Amino acid sequence: MPRELANKILTQMNQLILGKEHQVRLALTCLLAKGHLLIEDLPGMGKTTLAHGLAQSLGLSYQRIQFTSDLLPADIVGLSIFDQNSQRFTLHKGPIFSQLLLADEINRASPKAQSALLEAMEEHQVSIDGQSHPLPVPFFVIATQNPAFHAGTYPLPESQLDRFMMKIAIGFPEKAAEKQMLKTSSARNENHSVPAVIDETQLLQMMSSVQAVHCSEAVIDYVIKLCQYTRDDEFTGYPLSPRASKALIACAKAWAFIEGRDHLIPDDIQAVFIAVSEHRIGHLSSANLSAGQPSLAQQVLNNVAVID
Repeated sequence: MPRELANKILTQMNQLILGKEHQVRLALTCLLAKGHLLIEDLPGMGKTTLAHGLAQSLGLSYQRIQFTSDLLPADIVGLSIFDQNSQRFTLHKGPIFSQLLLADEINRASPKAQSALLEAMEEHQVSIDGQSHPLPVPFFVIATQNPAFHAGTYPLPESQLDRFMMKIAIGFPEKAAEKQMLKTSSARNENHSVPAVIDETQLLQMMSSVQAVHCSEAVIDYVIKLCQYTRDDEFTGYPLSPRASKALIACAKAWAFIEGRDHLIPDDIQAVFIAVSEHRIGHLSSANLSAGQPSLAQQVLNNVAVID
């Protein structure tokens, strides 16, 4: 039953985001694995529509923060304001107290504001005036960022990128999908509203089922082998940490669950490897990419044999 619900979510999302079945599946995989998702792409590619559509489909409370250069940490977490009538401070919770938070254009805010969000993502609680406040359960962050060459951006350091379980790009639509989008845009709901497919209880059941997916010793050894390849002195990217290897298995379990299996196979690891590892490993120079070289993450996959 939980797997049928996953298919319903994907069906609805694929009607909302045309021609991006793989990206939609990766996004749902990340959320079912209890991770936070980073989407990097040009403006107007459907990043916000994807985040809002997932929140509605999963039946989650939703808030959006537009990150700007003058955004303060209190604009994210909230603050206490003195009430003259009651003669005491009253907590005004910020937008982070929602089950799915869209942090739009996160790399336009200062590092101080970015840190306030990233600390909450890690600890699932925020501190206001020295008092800790737990965040809702479940709690997901979908952050979007513009490419680094855009003006007015503050690139996230590697240690903060590591807080995101996955990073994906939407990419330009195929010709047929874009044509369909243009033909139906006038008739579609401009608010992109979709009904909830599941409720909070069902979502938590699905996440629990994902954790119960079996991972064999052979698959664990394959993940270790992939990570060890990046830790060799001759590898030109950053090494994958144990946090990355845990994220690989968590996401692969969610992928296998959506595929309808109760155990992992190497194909599940390979299906999520690029999205989980590329922002941790780093990128090739533009000269190497233009020369047709595969990305560093793809090179790792190509050079590490599957363990039978």
